Amino acid sequence: MATIGVLRERYPGERRVAIVPATVGKLAKTGLEVRVETGAGEAAGYPDEQYRQA
Repeated sequence: MATIGVLRERYPGERRVAIVPATVGKLAKTGLEVRVETGAGEAAGYPDEQYRQA
């Protein structure tokens, strides 16, 4: 099984996130393991709970 990691952006002022929660769900359904760092989507408006629910 392959694993994809989503890291929290550390560059000042950067608000983008590599993968949104809806995409995490789609990837997981294909058999991929998706790991999301705490706070990865916060600046883009995606709280950790949305990633957990995906």
